[in-house]
Amino acid sequence: MIVVTGATGTVGSEVVVGLRERGATVRAVVRAGSSGPAGWDDAVERVAADFADPESLDAALAGADVVYLLVAVHPEMAGHERNVIDAAVRTGRRPRIVLHAAAGVEHRPEGVRFVGSHVSGLDHLRASGLPWTVLAPNGFYQNFLGMAGSVRSGTLAVPGGTGAVSYVDARDVAAAAVEVLATDGHEGAVYTLTGPAGLTHDELAEQLGAVAGRDVAYTALAPEQALAGMLGAGWDPWRAEGMVELYGLYASGQAAAVSPDVEKLTGRPARSFAEFAAEHAAVFRD
Repeated sequence: MIVVTGATGTVGSEVVVGLRERGATVRAVVRAGSSGPAGWDDAVERVAADFADPESLDAALAGADVVYLLVAVHPEMAGHERNVIDAAVRTGRRPRIVLHAAAGVEHRPEGVRFVGSHVSGLDHLRASGLPWTVLAPNGFYQNFLGMAGSVRSGTLAVPGGTGAVSYVDARDVAAAAVEVLATDGHEGAVYTLTGPAGLTHDELAEQLGAVAGRDVAYTALAPEQALAGMLGAGWDPWRAEGMVELYGLYASGQAAAVSPDVEKLTGRPARSFAEFAAEHAAVFRD
């Protein structure tokens, strides 16, 4: 049985569907009161659990052979990852853990709390003695859908400096995860999941403009300007500060490398940003 945590999110929900299409027995870990997306079939077992509640995790992981460990961005996310790993150990079955981390986790960058949380989780996983694999995706194309209003007004404004980023489609991440979860031979591997090109935000703005039918200009916000904007929009400080740190990594060019791992795992090239933008053109147009 394959247990999927974070099962109702952008990637996790697609992973559940992909595993069921392959005939896998799937248990989806959901929040209390959630039944999961409508696209799940009746064979998906839904189990409510709380990452901060070890007893609920013990019940969720009972009988697991493989666990997809995906937690939400949260001030306690490092602890949440450790709690799931500890629950997996307590099963006594030595399930294989597939940790959904972030690109660059193996390089242990300092000053980026989101990545640092995954570094802590990976260290705990390695020390657990359980078999493990890491999926380390770069930022998602889908995040740009949340900037559609700005794009429609002719602006892409983020604190990304001039660095290129090899963003990736979340659907490609899910497809890679399904392959790793459903097949053997991945123990000890770290797969970095990126799109087919590293693009600057100027280039991304140009591609968005092409589908929006208007010029879109990139504005490189100063970190403090971006932070003030996120806080003004109601973001919690921990998450807002973390996003500014992440964009600092992007601005430095440390997220530009392109990996072949999506194609290696799925057998097809990663989707390009231009493909993604064209597919969602209606969202970016007036």
